Amino acid sequence: MNTPTAPCRVSVIIKALNEEANIAAAIESCLAALADVGGEVILADSASTDGTVQVASRYPVRVVQLASAGDRSCGAGPQLGYQHSRGEYVYIMDGDMKMVPGFLEHALAFLAQHPEIAGVAGRVVEQNTESLEYRERGERSLRAEPHRNPGPVDRLDGGGLYRRRAIEEAGYISDRNLHSYEEFDLAVRLRSLGWKLWRLPFDAVTHFGHDAPPYRLLLRRWRSRYACGLGELLRGALGKPRMKLVVRGLRELRLYLGVLAWWALLVAVAFWPMESDTRVTVFGVLLGAPFAAMSWRKRSLSRGVYSVVSWCVQAAGLLRGFLAPRQSPRSLIPSLVLHDEVERSPFGFERENRISDTHR
Repeated sequence: MNTPTAPCRVSVIIKALNEEANIAAAIESCLAALADVGGEVILADSASTDGTVQVASRYPVRVVQLASAGDRSCGAGPQLGYQHSRGEYVYIMDGDMKMVPGFLEHALAFLAQHPEIAGVAGRVVEQNTESLEYRERGERSLRAEPHRNPGPVDRLDGGGLYRRRAIEEAGYISDRNLHSYEEFDLAVRLRSLGWKLWRLPFDAVTHFGHDAPPYRLLLRRWRSRYACGLGELLRGALGKPRMKLVVRGLRELRLYLGVLAWWALLVAVAFWPMESDTRVTVFGVLLGAPFAAMSWRKRSLSRGVYSVVSWCVQAAGLLRGFLAPRQSPRSLIPSLVLHDEVERSPFGFERENRISDTHR
């Protein structure tokens, strides 16, 4: 792996797939944020089929891409970028985000004062607040996701700034096998080594998210294997010291296991010794109870039904992901360097210009 060897202070890795509409704003925000701290911007592209790479190549950034679209996953993107990074600190963000000016200065100062902290993040400011998916996420954030609040946290969802030294101790920045939960996986690997994580009370990024009908989004998550991430995470943690942290930190795991038990109960009804009419009635009651309960809880039939359908997709993904074959997360991801242009101005390191250098 011919990773650039000259060090810099911060590597900002933007992971993207078909973000032509957003990538320019993401890159420009990162370049502006690095102007006062020094560093590099790396676009880790997951074999986009739109103009993402072409747009990114207009800027003084490093553009690297998966050699095969078959390697696409949420875990592969950050690891791909990390393979080509050289920063003492590494920031991970999505291609539909924009970095807020001034956050990196706050984060670097905090890490300098707290050597026991492996990574810090700030607030993720959601811009797409109208869709059903993000309304549900917003409610969960307020009630049941304390890791989104300032202070010590057990994970850094939404990106964060990490010490390279801590990542090296953990072995890799993200597991290429994971189609989601990659940030939680990094967090438990770091915490199992004694490192701590922190969320600062400052805005770090704005996030535009997916603007798609909720059921289409669920279908997309199934097809892309995003729904399989929890099962893949559990499979990777089997027999590892971090398994206790995984089980303890995932409240949704109990929910999805409950859904699987509900399915088993529905199947078992067919074998209960009772009249067929009674069996049909019992089956209907058991089938409809979760939908009725969630609709009452949310005061909305559509939101209640969506919640239960979403649980079912995630529960099926749990099984699918757990049974999926794995590659070594420490193995090198085959990649291409499509554009590499780093200027001395304004970041203070030498200009490089290499195109289409294959890395395997």
